[in-house]
Amino acid sequence: MTIRLAQMSDADAIAGIHASCFDPPWSSESFLRLLEHPGAVAFIAADAPETDLQAFILIRLAADEAEIISLGTLSSARRVGFARALLARAMEEAAQRGATAMFLEVAADNEAALALYESCGFALLGRRKAYYERPGASADALVLRRSLP
Repeated sequence: MTIRLAQMSDADAIAGIHASCFDPPWSSESFLRLLEHPGAVAFIAADAPETDLQAFILIRLAADEAEIISLGTLSSARRVGFARALLARAMEEAAQRGATAMFLEVAADNEAALALYESCGFALLGRRKAYYERPGASADALVLRRSLP
């Protein structure tokens, strides 16, 4: 597995991974705007440097806090460690840049993501009712937090 800092030229691939994970998907233009934001950092992962991208994480840093904006892995590449490795790399980067805590929001019914975050030391901080709108329903967002070394 290789992990590297994402470049602007990776926006299309990141948007493609996002589209395979989330509805509604974010566009390449959305990712370009996010990557241009001061404090934004993204990492991408693949089996090897020459293979197609299989996962990404996008975080944003402000003052001494970091927020995970999005994390996604292609369904064909799940359960092999991409998300965990990207999360560890993002936490390391955030700590190096002075963040003392990392936050995120995750759908309350996303059991796989919740298991990952809990196993990485994130704890429940709060709940946002009906935060994620879905066709015919909505889902609460759980706000999770983890202290960084």
